[in-house]
Amino acid sequence: MDYKRMNELRLLGLTIAYYRRARGLTQMELAEMVHISRTHMSNIEAPNSKTSISLNKLFDIAEALEVPVKDLFDFQNKAL
Repeated sequence: MDYKRMNELRLLGLTIAYYRRARGLTQMELAEMVHISRTHMSNIEAPNSKTSISLNKLFDIAEALEVPVKDLFDFQNKAL
């Protein structure tokens, strides 16, 4: 995986964490909502993790966070 893609996954994870915290959810609560383990959620959000995410799970996460999927890719507007 090249640096650009790794950075995009890092930013995606940080953005998911941003919206999760804004909703007042723990990693465990969000993980349960989208039917994954807390460890997997932690790996998705971890800035140094190389964990990718399926489109189906990404849509599930966006739905649980009540945000459009496109907002998860709007990296510039978040205090990351």
